[in-house]
Amino acid sequence: MLVSRPMKTMLVNLLVVAGTLGGIASGAAQTKVSATSSATATVVSTAPSGPQIQFADTVFDFGRISSGELAKHEFIFTNTGSATLEINDVRPGCGCTTAGTWDKKVEPGKTGVIPLQFNSAGFSGTVTKSATVTCNDPGKSNLVLQLKANIWKAIDVTPTMVVYTVSSEVETNEVRSVRIVSNLEEPLELSDLQCTNSAFRAELKTVRPGKEFELLITAVPPFSENRIVTAVSMKTSVPTNPTINVSAYLNVQPPVAVMPNHVMLPQGPLTNAVHSVVAIQYSGTKSLILSEPAVSVPGAEVHVQETLPGRYFNLVMDFPVGFQAKVGQKLELTVKSNHPKFPLIQVPVFQPQPPAAPPTVEKTPSPTQVPPAKSASSVPGGN
Repeated sequence: MLVSRPMKTMLVNLLVVAGTLGGIASGAAQTKVSATSSATATVVSTAPSGPQIQFADTVFDFGRISSGELAKHEFIFTNTGSATLEINDVRPGCGCTTAGTWDKKVEPGKTGVIPLQFNSAGFSGTVTKSATVTCNDPGKSNLVLQLKANIWKAIDVTPTMVVYTVSSEVETNEVRSVRIVSNLEEPLELSDLQCTNSAFRAELKTVRPGKEFELLITAVPPFSENRIVTAVSMKTSVPTNPTINVSAYLNVQPPVAVMPNHVMLPQGPLTNAVHSVVAIQYSGTKSLILSEPAVSVPGAEVHVQETLPGRYFNLVMDFPVGFQAKVGQKLELTVKSNHPKFPLIQVPVFQPQPPAAPPTVEKTPSPTQVPPAKSASSVPGGN
């Protein structure tokens, strides 16, 4: 077949273009393969090394449980690393949460278990407890596991202890209130209220029949002891919670309280001036007046600050640089008051003595060495 010259030129150009496109496509394919190989190499190079811990979950919610129930859960974890994972310790945050026997060593790709148990006795409402897991994963050496629960009680008692702090001079009948609420559908019945200590009087009132009650506990003077603890109890109609107990604690304080009851200075001689404060609290019937503060330390200064007129005071002291108490020296802070039982308030001051210097040991001169006498046989010319 005959081809004209212009047609021949066109065919040549087409072949050149096709060859060029084929080269570009081939190069692009090689570049893609190279890039894929490089990416593959990068993924391989960042593969995890060493032990790695991975928990299925670090928080578990029990939901609603009854108070007193022992709630248990097992936390599952996997070693996603390339070396043996070691669980060194599991430390619960409080005594109500305990850890069972956990898997201490887990090989790569294997799973382990950490069992935790929560004792809900004495709790109510929403509660969160935790435990810290210590392991040899360099990136997660300490992890926190959490247990949550909404604790339901048949009977809520708030508070379970009432506290009284009274002055020995003031005979007042202080009253504390305890709220008792039933969470049951059936009506609650309370009976047989008992308080065996004459320092307290207990009275039960109904707020909402079968649902809510108020227990009033009164401290009744005079008090025979400075500290009195007793229990107030009653019976209930609930078989699972047959008795309610409330503790009453009473502390009788003297009308004048000194805090702290002594002053301790640093070991002397003092390298810096020392500032010290002693607080005096008055809980009597009349206003307390303090006067003539003094401290038996040469160069020391003391003055009275009245923070609440007639009730709260500070004795502010400044001890000088270089002070050192002598052996056997009595140091004391004093202040006069208008209270007939406490005309002079005394606070001892102590300062440790510096360590004694080691005794000097005198060297005893070495005795003069006397050469041994020569025997007659060693003397020249001897027989």
